[in-house]
Amino acid sequence: MAKNKLTTCSYFIKRLRDSGYVTDKVFTDYADTDPRSWTVVVDPKVSSVMITCFNNHNYLGEEYFEMHDGGQYIPEHFKIKTSSIEVLIEYLVKFNINNKAESYQK
Repeated sequence: MAKNKLTTCSYFIKRLRDSGYVTDKVFTDYADTDPRSWTVVVDPKVSSVMITCFNNHNYLGEEYFEMHDGGQYIPEHFKIKTSSIEVLIEYLVKFNINNKAESYQK
């Protein structure tokens, strides 16, 4: 994967952390045949939103993100196809996911 691309796990985490979200890597070692690339957790102490990047080049060439929190704040298996972190952040704000980490702006 290209460096500084939203579908790169480390870049995705950096951009969310820069926006004040507590974000941690959960898993990145999916099988080659699995369309999932990686999974992170956002706001783990409160809403615990799991965001999974899907990279389905072998079948449809799609790249998208799925947000899942067990139906607390976000509709079940909510999918977003975007290359913009701002779009993802807008949805987190829309679903009232807090971005004010304790270490924000310290």
